[in-house]
Amino acid sequence: MSIPQSGGGPIEHLSQLAEFLSSGCKPKSEWRIGTEHEKFGYCKDTLLPLPYEGARSIKAILEGLRDEFGWAPLEEAGQLIGLTKDGANVSLEPGGQLELSGAPLESIHQTCDEANEHLKEVKAVADKVGARFFGMGAAPEWTHEQMPLMPKGRYKLMDGYMAEIDTHGTQMMRRTTTIQVNLDFSSEPDMVQKFRVGLALQPIVTALFANSPFFEGKLTGYQSWRARIWQNTDNARTGMLPFVFEDGFGFEAYVQYALDVPMYFVYRDGKYIDALGMSFRDFMAGKLPALPGEIATMSDWADHLTTAFPEARIKQYMEMRGADGGPWRKICALPALWVGMMYDQNALDAAWDVCKGWTAEQRDQLRFDVAKDGLQARINGREVLDVAKDLLAISESGLKARAKPGAGGLIPDETHFLNALQEIVDRGYSPAKKLERLYKCEWAGDIKRVYQEYSY
Repeated sequence: MSIPQSGGGPIEHLSQLAEFLSSGCKPKSEWRIGTEHEKFGYCKDTLLPLPYEGARSIKAILEGLRDEFGWAPLEEAGQLIGLTKDGANVSLEPGGQLELSGAPLESIHQTCDEANEHLKEVKAVADKVGARFFGMGAAPEWTHEQMPLMPKGRYKLMDGYMAEIDTHGTQMMRRTTTIQVNLDFSSEPDMVQKFRVGLALQPIVTALFANSPFFEGKLTGYQSWRARIWQNTDNARTGMLPFVFEDGFGFEAYVQYALDVPMYFVYRDGKYIDALGMSFRDFMAGKLPALPGEIATMSDWADHLTTAFPEARIKQYMEMRGADGGPWRKICALPALWVGMMYDQNALDAAWDVCKGWTAEQRDQLRFDVAKDGLQARINGREVLDVAKDLLAISESGLKARAKPGAGGLIPDETHFLNALQEIVDRGYSPAKKLERLYKCEWAGDIKRVYQEYSY
């Protein structure tokens, strides 16, 4: 989850909100890649999730990273809740999932180096305290009660709200993880094309990365239980945003959408103030019940944008949000796939050609179908597996065109980072199906084999 903002001056005109988004426009030479990945931590002997405090805990991991590897601490109300170094952040998701929000980097080579370094540091600290970490889209067997809420004011408010509106939101908070990539755009038309491609194709990526067939110790019948949870998490702020595909869409239209997303909080003087369900429009008019007479600032707007959770979203950059957390290799594959499609114009045009004929109803149905059926779902008369093959070829062409070398020039481009995904489409089924087969056959129904074979 995002780090809260402060300052920014009062919002005097509605136009400032769109200008905030458009201020993210950058020339292609300045486009960067920001990769985020979450993972579950557990006690090595008990296989139970790490608590916040204690000898074997999330706090001990953060302290170890701080003391041994030079990360600077981030605190809230005297509690260590994150770290920062060289443009990257380590933060806590609500159930103790450890997240790296990577620095903005120029190539997938750098992204993968960053991920490798981070996971090596985490493993070094975890080994000392008797902990381990693994990547899956959903916790395979832990219950809600076994996953303690982290001591962050934002999470306390969200947790109560999610429970109140009776969705799967509390499951999302505590028991899911994801891999995301943040990408730049050069202009409003560029943003619009990328946003449409990102939203439409997000379910295809969900199928490729589907890695959560278990929940509470049982097979669910779904290949991505994480995606299933998100289908039932506060519909006022999730989904496929059909208005993005309408004529005239741009920054202003996204502003109107975000203004109608109910508020969670206002951040003041290091504290989260309860604004659950209130209107940001009222806040701009000085009529917010939580802070009567106070006018919203630009930092309040930046915070509010982080409380909308569609399958892709924009701030001053674009976030791709549809993939399950997964094994080490998938962390590099996710940004490679999207960068290949998004950062070369020919590839972007080709990706749009794949999905531009899909209707809003088809896109929404696809989001539901891939959660259950993975690469065997269908869209517009085609199997998702075949669409995924097309996208991999498009991405490969885009990465070749970028021609970003690695290993001191020994590696000519970034295409090899797609190998993990090529293996999946060659096999013909999602990682979840592989897990399901292992569970039924080799593991003989012993779900605890997940920890043995899928930990970093």
